[in-house]
Amino acid sequence: MDLLFTLLATVVALGLLVTIHEYGHFWVARRCGVKVLRFSVGFGPALYSWHDKRGTEYAIASIPLGGYVKMLDEREGPVDAAELDQAFNRKTVQQRIAVVAAGPVANFLLAIVAFWLIAVLGITTLAPVLGPVEEGSVAARAGLVEGLEVVEVDGTPTRSWQEVNLQLIRRLGETGQMQIKAIENGSSVPQSYSLVLSDWLRGADQPDPIRALGLTTWQPDVPPLVGEVSDGGAAQAAGLRSGDLIVSINGDPVDNWLEQVVPAIQANAGRPLEMGIERDSVRQTLTLVPQGREHNGEVSGFAGLGVAAFDWPESMIREIDYNPLVAIPVAVAKTWDMTILTLESLKKMLTGLVSAKNLSGPITIAKVAGASAKSGPESFLNFIAYLSISLGVLNLLPIPVLDGGHLVYYTAEWIRGKPLSERLQAWGLQIGVALIAGVMLFAIFNDISRLGS
Repeated sequence: MDLLFTLLATVVALGLLVTIHEYGHFWVARRCGVKVLRFSVGFGPALYSWHDKRGTEYAIASIPLGGYVKMLDEREGPVDAAELDQAFNRKTVQQRIAVVAAGPVANFLLAIVAFWLIAVLGITTLAPVLGPVEEGSVAARAGLVEGLEVVEVDGTPTRSWQEVNLQLIRRLGETGQMQIKAIENGSSVPQSYSLVLSDWLRGADQPDPIRALGLTTWQPDVPPLVGEVSDGGAAQAAGLRSGDLIVSINGDPVDNWLEQVVPAIQANAGRPLEMGIERDSVRQTLTLVPQGREHNGEVSGFAGLGVAAFDWPESMIREIDYNPLVAIPVAVAKTWDMTILTLESLKKMLTGLVSAKNLSGPITIAKVAGASAKSGPESFLNFIAYLSISLGVLNLLPIPVLDGGHLVYYTAEWIRGKPLSERLQAWGLQIGVALIAGVMLFAIFNDISRLGS
């Protein structure tokens, strides 16, 4: 069932992104007088198709990993003399640039709409209040302590841990000072803290910025009551059930899930733990052997065990929403910020400041699609927006085959007054295909490596 849900979420997400992208090309092409022969969502044989009164075929194809808009073009076959004025290649260079650029622009517009919906519907999030700060860490040396609420990172306001994390990600691989402002409980006056970075997390495979600074998130006292037991996990094999109260581990009393249960499981991968539990007012002992998984070269234990639902203090809850008009500039600014962050991350990846192992392919996209859809509409809309921005940025890269490569050709033609030679364009096409294929294979390899770990 989980696999089916993940596949459905992936198809919905990719189908929406591809449809919007291709509709951008289609909409502008029609307005430039170009005849569109086919609008296909997906590749391969058509599962379903129909035609409109202008003769355009619309198709839903069997391989939902992309799509295309096929236009009338003399370079792809003979064109009737009566339709030459509708051929793409006969349009002015400015019109061709507009048609090609419309796809990525549509992706950015989709991201704006998604962020606007999130802003209007509103979100409930946790305040970025610090838990215990690791001794000797970057954060501790800067003077940050438990209980402070982070309100600003490098001049950007932060109202949630997600916003804090996004600002920290911007500094990956860098050397310099990071400025954080935080307030004490009951105060409204922020204090400034300067964190010194030196090649911070440079080349890390799966960076965890918050943890790397020595920070933790504040957590309430959580009773050690089992809420969920995953099928096939170590907890199920040990005989643990939903509703069990964990009272001891290896004979030591337990009264807090986050401070005692989680660390004990993480620190004992492959080693047996004697779990004292209370079930239906009867105490018994079970043996749990946590499974191990690797993260950044360290092996930690996990058991397929979830805590029962618990309440957070109202003072830690933040409600963030906007009226529809105010939400428009908020959504535009968020899209702009995420676009710049994507470009900065690509630059850092090319220069080695960020590991290329962070590049993700279709398997990771599918996993995130399923997880975000399960988390609710706000999470899924965020995923749609981020993926749409990534698709828009990727397509604007100056690589032949991609929209950005075509824009380079047409811009050169505009400047020169004539198109580049067909031989040069053919070379560019071959290089572009090889480059994109290589990146895709590397991304899929990364996906498989993550599954293995």
